[in-house]
Amino acid sequence: MPIRVLIIDDSALMRQMLTEILSADPAIEVVGTAPDPHVAREKIKALSPDVLTLDIEMPVMDGLSFLQKLMALRPMPVVVVSTLTQKGAEAAVRALELGAVDSVGKPLIDIRTGMAGLSAELITKVKTAAMARPRARASTSSDQKPLTVDAGLSTAGRIVAIGASTGGVEALQHVLVRLPAAAPAILITQHMPAGFTSSFARRLDTQCAVTVLEATDGRRVLPGHVYIAPGARHLELVRTGAHYACRLHDGPPVSGHRPSVDVLFHSVASAASRNALGMILTGMGRDGADGLLAMRKAGAHTFGQSEASCLIYGMPKAAMQTGAVEHELPLERLAEEIVALRRILA
Repeated sequence: MPIRVLIIDDSALMRQMLTEILSADPAIEVVGTAPDPHVAREKIKALSPDVLTLDIEMPVMDGLSFLQKLMALRPMPVVVVSTLTQKGAEAAVRALELGAVDSVGKPLIDIRTGMAGLSAELITKVKTAAMARPRARASTSSDQKPLTVDAGLSTAGRIVAIGASTGGVEALQHVLVRLPAAAPAILITQHMPAGFTSSFARRLDTQCAVTVLEATDGRRVLPGHVYIAPGARHLELVRTGAHYACRLHDGPPVSGHRPSVDVLFHSVASAASRNALGMILTGMGRDGADGLLAMRKAGAHTFGQSEASCLIYGMPKAAMQTGAVEHELPLERLAEEIVALRRILA
């Protein structure tokens, strides 16, 4: 059975182009289009699509408001198609927080040629979305309070490395908002395009007790801080004297990605060994499995997100199968393990 897609976009030209691109793949069937969320709501009921593509800036009701209602009442896979602007990036990040599976950037000029160049990416993301298992959101970040910690325990020298892909924006938000300001230093590789990670870091920083920022080359790694790999650049942990620092580079993709989770995990295994904790979250593929195994062999504690709590149980499954995961836990338990690192290594 082909993947049934409903396209939601206020531009007739964009609806036509998205239909042409997706219909060219025999595994996808565009069952309908809608110019706004109100029409889309009726077509969802009538057509029961497997995946939605969703524009954000639309009349009558904006895409984010529609997505929030959809994920609360009838969770289903959504791929956001958003403009490649700073405002568009911020809106796309917000959509991923609300439960969208992935996003594709609309070109601002030469739209037909630009969209043709994005056809392979769009088709791949729609196919991945069809395998996702969205869940109704029971709470928002404002409902969650940071965990408490023993003030007598130090986080100095402790490093947490986290890798995520599809579904990771929502998962990372869920974990990070529960961390106290005294959490260990955290380095994150989330598969995300260049230009989106800065918006993601800024948004998390407003929501969390820890300080969240996009990593920069040479920046010293400090407790209570979260460093997110910039889109299209690898992030590594290195030692500089008695301290840790971030190292960024533009090496070739590893495990099919740049930034790569494997690159981060291998560097943490080398630089921090038993003073580290590794976590692999929701995502497609196997990036991070080999690196997490290296961390475990170096003496680090390693965790994988449970299948039931993953949007896509690909990366955690691959890590489990290689023997890289020491414990598999639901998303709700992972923040507790980060805080417990203070006690385990005390």
